Amino acid sequence: GVCRKLKDGMRIRGDINICLMGDPGVAKSQLLKHVASIAPRGVYTTGKGSSGVGLTAAVTKDNITGELNLEGGALVLADRGICAIDEFDKMDEADRTAIHEVMEQQTVSIAKAGIVATLNARAAVLAAANPLYSRYNRRKSLSENINLPNSLLSRFDLMFLILDTPDMDKDMALARHVTFVHQNEGLEEKQEDESDSDDDQSTSSAMQSDFDAEKGIVTLRLL
Repeated sequence: GVCRKLKDGMRIRGDINICLMGDPGVAKSQLLKHVASIAPRGVYTTGKGSSGVGLTAAVTKDNITGELNLEGGALVLADRGICAIDEFDKMDEADRTAIHEVMEQQTVSIAKAGIVATLNARAAVLAAANPLYSRYNRRKSLSENINLPNSLLSRFDLMFLILDTPDMDKDMALARHVTFVHQNEGLEEKQEDESDSDDDQSTSSAMQSDFDAEKGIVTLRLL
């Protein structure tokens, strides 16, 4: 995870790009959100709701002054951090090609509307994707199950395969847990509030106050 710079000036990235490929319902999205929340600099986005411009950089025009501004996308904002991209396989092919430079060179080159700039995007990419047939087909090879081009797969350093193995007992236990959580949502907070109110009432009933009219002092004494 350490960036190296060779004597000839060539820079080798140190950030590791990881792809999570697995069946639906194995908590890939929750894992990405948690990683983005605990990282010192983390950005979470989805592939279906993001375009190539939104991931890299965009040129915008000010409505008042008419000046052109360069705004960084999710990968630029996640510089020196982690960019989590969910639903990576749902992205359009044109949008996926926009992040090829980011994943290897860790820069974003822009040449639009007279603006020529190079932005740093030294971020580690954590992507989550589903197999080609929604679920992983064990009868087919790994390359046949992955719906991503080889030019993009070569930029991932690690790829983890997360499978949902059917098990009647575990699935029933998980279904019971989910239904129990939804049925008893807010029940514990309500019980804690009732216990707190009972404690306050018992405390107030166990104390009496004596008022000294001459000195104007209120004295509390326990019963």
